[in-house]
Amino acid sequence: MKRKQKDTPLAATACQLRSGQSHPFGALKGFVPLGTGEEHIYRQLREAIPVLDAAVGKLVRLSGGFQVHCRSKESQQRLEKFLKDMPCGRGQVGIDSFLSGFVDSLLVYGRSVGEMVVDRGRLRAVCWGDVTQLEVMEGKNPLDVELWGPDSKGRMAALPYQHLLLFTTLNPEAAHPYGVSLFRGMPFLADILMKIYATIGSNWERAGNVRYSVICKNSDSMDPGMVQERGKQVAQEWSRAMEDAKSGTVRDFVAVGDVQIKVIGGDAPILDSQVPVRQILEQLVAKTGLPPFLLGLNWSTTERMSTQQADILTSELWALRRTVEPVLRKVCKTYLALEGLDDRVEIEWNDISLQDITEEARAELYKAQAMKYRMEANEGGK
Repeated sequence: MKRKQKDTPLAATACQLRSGQSHPFGALKGFVPLGTGEEHIYRQLREAIPVLDAAVGKLVRLSGGFQVHCRSKESQQRLEKFLKDMPCGRGQVGIDSFLSGFVDSLLVYGRSVGEMVVDRGRLRAVCWGDVTQLEVMEGKNPLDVELWGPDSKGRMAALPYQHLLLFTTLNPEAAHPYGVSLFRGMPFLADILMKIYATIGSNWERAGNVRYSVICKNSDSMDPGMVQERGKQVAQEWSRAMEDAKSGTVRDFVAVGDVQIKVIGGDAPILDSQVPVRQILEQLVAKTGLPPFLLGLNWSTTERMSTQQADILTSELWALRRTVEPVLRKVCKTYLALEGLDDRVEIEWNDISLQDITEEARAELYKAQAMKYRMEANEGGK
């Protein structure tokens, strides 16, 4: 005996061809950091929020600039020429271009990868690569890591020339060999910020593009046909007035009877977004370590970099330099060794100057005066 199937009510299903994203960067919503696979989120963060893009660019430019010092004069001249003229991919030339791309990837993704191109026993170029296409595995030695990439068949395998690869991580954790991006902790706040911006755009589209409501009140004794005819006439006259206004012609709208014209949505208030947007931006800017005014955010009337801010930012930049210095030293030593030269080389970074020239000169003057007074006091005591 067959059992009669019960009729179950149809559940409401979501449409497959319509997106439910509230703003263009929908990947920021519901983001949970898992340690890997976050690259797409960080790319959207940088594209969606120009302040973050500007922060990365400024950190890259502030951290660059160094000199090399070799033991022999020949090594010094040949190494300087190579670092100045070496190709580094994407139409860029010079070690400074390589360093900019390398540090940019390091800040955004928490790790960077590069490769030394050797041909016929000589180092010909140094280029950076897309670290999002690679996987990092623990090496045979606990102190080493292996980089895996897609082979000719699309399968992930260890890259054959590991000794020619350049790999650096930013603030690595013990749990995995991947570094920590500068953008970690930002997706939640960025999602709220994007919702506010998307709502502001919708509100201004509604309030900026003014729409009118024309209401005609007729007497109860008027025939329904006449009411309909009158409504058509009012609508035609109003449309003509609006069309003439587009072409710059002033046209009056004249109607008989009780006619009311209102702006649709004109009475609805628009929420003030200045306070919540500033609160979120303060959190995002604080993570970058840059003073707000360097990013174009003038939040007070006395925006100026103090000595404490300059010292903190300088320490952040020196920490970033220490992270990438082993890679630069490896490039220099590899070139000198393959050329048969003395590979002993030291890297000297350029000074980071964040203070006003006038303030620095005044500080030097005060130091010189203090030293002079000490010398005079010592001579007088004798």
